[in-house]
Amino acid sequence: MARTLIKDVLTTPPTGQEITIGGWVRTVRNSKGGFSFLALNDGSTIAQLQVVADGKLPNYAAELVKLTAGCAVLATGTLVQSQGKGQTVELQATAVQVLGWADPEAYPIQPKKHTFEFLRTQAHLRARTNTFAAVTRIRNVVSMAIHDFFQQRGFIYVHTPIITASDCEGAGQMFRVTTLEANPPAGAPRPDPNDDFFGRPTYLTVSGQLEGETYACAMGNIYTFGPTFRAENSNTPRHLAEFWMVEPEMAFCDLEGDAETAEAFLKHIFRTALERCTKDLEFLSEHVDATVLPTLTAIVASDFERVTYTEAVALLEKSGRTWQYPVGWGTDLQTEHERYLTEEVFRKPVVVTHYPAAIKSFYMRLDDGTAPGRATVAAMDVLVPKIGELIGGSQREERLDVLLQRMAELKLRPEDYWWYLDLRRYGSVPHAGFGLGLERTLQFITGMANIRDVIPYPRAPRSAEF
Repeated sequence: MARTLIKDVLTTPPTGQEITIGGWVRTVRNSKGGFSFLALNDGSTIAQLQVVADGKLPNYAAELVKLTAGCAVLATGTLVQSQGKGQTVELQATAVQVLGWADPEAYPIQPKKHTFEFLRTQAHLRARTNTFAAVTRIRNVVSMAIHDFFQQRGFIYVHTPIITASDCEGAGQMFRVTTLEANPPAGAPRPDPNDDFFGRPTYLTVSGQLEGETYACAMGNIYTFGPTFRAENSNTPRHLAEFWMVEPEMAFCDLEGDAETAEAFLKHIFRTALERCTKDLEFLSEHVDATVLPTLTAIVASDFERVTYTEAVALLEKSGRTWQYPVGWGTDLQTEHERYLTEEVFRKPVVVTHYPAAIKSFYMRLDDGTAPGRATVAAMDVLVPKIGELIGGSQREERLDVLLQRMAELKLRPEDYWWYLDLRRYGSVPHAGFGLGLERTLQFITGMANIRDVIPYPRAPRSAEF
C-alpha cells in the first residue's frame, strides 16, 4: 500500500505521474455524466484532494456511487490540473479500492458543523474534523519544537518517574497508586500499607522537578517532558487531571538566566508554529479565534516586560478597577490581574518576579535582605495575553540551612526529602528552572477555549470515557 501523502502532493504536485493516495472520504458528489468526485483527506494536511472516479471503473456501480463520508479508500491515478473551482490539481483515478465502509445512518462525523461539546463525546473520531486535525498537527509540531530548542542548546533529555513517593508542590492533590484492594470483604482485616507493592504510599507524579534537579546537579542543563497528574476537582476550561509538562533545570543559573531562557523558549515555540503550521493556524484564525495569528506574530517580535510582584501589585491597585479577587501585597495574582497587565498595561508578555515567600513553594530561593513579614523568593511567572500565566519558575534554594528552615515552616518532613537535601550537602550550586504546561500553551496557540480540546483524550473529574 505504498502511498503519497496529500500534503506532499499539494506541496510539489507530481503532475503527469501515477500515484496512490489513501484517505477518508469527506464528501461525495455523483454527476449525471457518469463521474464521481470524492474529496479525500488523509490527516497530513488540512487540505483535501479531489479524486475523479470515472463511471467506467469496474467497481463504480457496485461500490463507488455508494461511498459516503467516513469511508476509507485507496485511489490510484494521474495528477492533473483541475478545471473546477477550489483546487489546483486533482487525481484522475484509474482504480479506487474501498477499504472500509461507514454507515451514513450511524457515522457521527457527518459533513456539517458539530459543537465541540458533542465532539468530546466522540473523542475517538473527532480528529477527522478539520479543527481537531489542525490542533493535532500543531501539537505535534510544538512537541518537536520543544525538543529542538533544548537539544540545540546542549540540554540533556531526562525521563523522571511517573510513580513517586514525594509531593513536589506540597499540595496533596495526588492520585494514589496501590495494588491493595480498595473495598475488602466484610470481616476481612484492613490492608496494611506495608503490604502494598512498593511498601509505602506512592502516587502519580505532579512534577518531575525535584528529580530533574538531581540530574542538573550532575549533568549541567537537563529537561523533562512527560505526563503529570493532579487530583484537583476542578471543572474549568483551564484544568486537566492528566497533562504534559516541560521542565528544564539549569545548573550554575540564577533567576535572570531562568527568565531569559523562558522568553527564548516561548518565542522559539511560537515562531516554529507560525512557520510550519501556517495553513492550520489560518484555518483556526478564520473559524475559532481571529486573534491567533496577530497575537503569535506580535509576541515573537516583542521583548518581554520585566516587573517585580511588588510593582505589579502597585499597578493593579492604581488601576481603579473593581476586581473579582481583591488585590493586595501577599495575595497571589489571578488570571484577571495577569490579563490586565499583559493586555492593557504593557500590551505584551510580562515576566513577574520576586513573589512573597508565603505563597510560593519551599524549594524557591529566599531573597537576600528582605524585611520580616515581606520576605520574597526568586520566583517568576511568565504571563501572556488571553491566558495569563504560561510559565512558572524560580531559582532553587541551594543553601541547606535555609531550605531546612523553609521546610520546617511548611511542616514538611526532612526525612521524606533526604535525597533532595543531599544535593545541598554535596557540591551545592546555584540552579534554576521552570515548568510549562503543554496543553495550556496549545490553548494559547490555537485559540481553543477549552483545554479538553487540545489533548486527544482529556482526563478530568468524572471524565475517563476513552
